Amino acid sequence: MKKYLVVTAGGSGTRMGASCPKQFLELDGKAILQLTIESFLQAVPDLNVVVVLPQNHIDGWKQYCYDHHFDCRQTLVAGGITRYHSVKNGLDRVPDGCLAAVHDGVRPLLSPELIRSLFETAESKGSAVPVTPCVETMKVLDPSTMEPTGASVDRSVLFGVQTPQIFLSEKLKAAFLQPFSTSFTDESSVMEAFGMKVSYVLGERTNLKITTPEDLELARAILASRRSR
Repeated sequence: MKKYLVVTAGGSGTRMGASCPKQFLELDGKAILQLTIESFLQAVPDLNVVVVLPQNHIDGWKQYCYDHHFDCRQTLVAGGITRYHSVKNGLDRVPDGCLAAVHDGVRPLLSPELIRSLFETAESKGSAVPVTPCVETMKVLDPSTMEPTGASVDRSVLFGVQTPQIFLSEKLKAAFLQPFSTSFTDESSVMEAFGMKVSYVLGERTNLKITTPEDLELARAILASRRSR
């Protein structure tokens, strides 16, 4: 099956506190977004890439690619008011009858092995969503007071959901025809609300989403560790 990647890079990155959106910050001498796309092309060289960007940064990304000789063939799409709407805009450029992966543009550290494994699972089971088990004690607190509001949660049944999330394109596009709900925090939540079964598989703890300055420092440390091996 043909494979498509929708990279969501439409956010403003306010939590990073930088002068530009976090997907354009440099990591290891390249924009985080470039590293993310390269991770996928290393795993699946014939991948079709759709990048969803803030409207006012599309020309800047084109210039970046030209200046840095980043010759990846990609379709650029303007983002929407939420992640849901941005993904929907990207899926408009994905045909039926293929596998569609949706990935955060600021998750550049996943391995080629994970990417290939997820595509293989999605082709056989119709979907593949990576998760990692929770390793810390979980508490239910009132955010305004930081006081407990309930008993501790059994962490053995809690998992953090990552991307890429991969589905049969026609089913994912059909699910995104639903009216928007604030419960749609990722593609798996959209699919499950549509009545679709989702296959979850173990992801990688190093597949972190870079959203804060601390995340950026951790990503630099991970890359330095990989280079020293």
